[in-house]
Amino acid sequence: MTLLALLLAALMGTVPAPPPAAPDPVAVLHAWDDARAEAWATADPPALRRLYTSDSAAGAADVAMLRAWRERGLRVERLRMQVLSVVVRSQERHRLVLVVRDRVAAAVAVGDGVRRSLPHDEVSTRRLVLVRVAGEWRVRWVADRY
Repeated sequence: MTLLALLLAALMGTVPAPPPAAPDPVAVLHAWDDARAEAWATADPPALRRLYTSDSAAGAADVAMLRAWRERGLRVERLRMQVLSVVVRSQERHRLVLVVRDRVAAAVAVGDGVRRSLPHDEVSTRRLVLVRVAGEWRVRWVADRY
């Protein structure tokens, strides 16, 4: 927009909203991890599925694993990821490609008469593709090759 157009818009009270800020990739990742932990803690496959795009193989695998735990009468509480590094490969308003080094730092298996801390995970590096769908970040793709 030109300076003249901005001045006229300001005088008329119709200043356009600034474009949305680029997302903070680490904040997006932490919020996504928190939502995933909540879905696991409540043993809620539909909530977990909503964190992934409909074509995400990683989402299908995660939901299948959650269902298997739930069928055994277990859920996973206090699931906490330790993010060691995040490298941004691509960043757009509606798409992020990240290389993430992380591990499961804490988790507790809970069921009828069961409460057991799970072992810490080994550090892994994965490439994640997240896309914003209806204002929510969803994982489309996860790969061990980055």
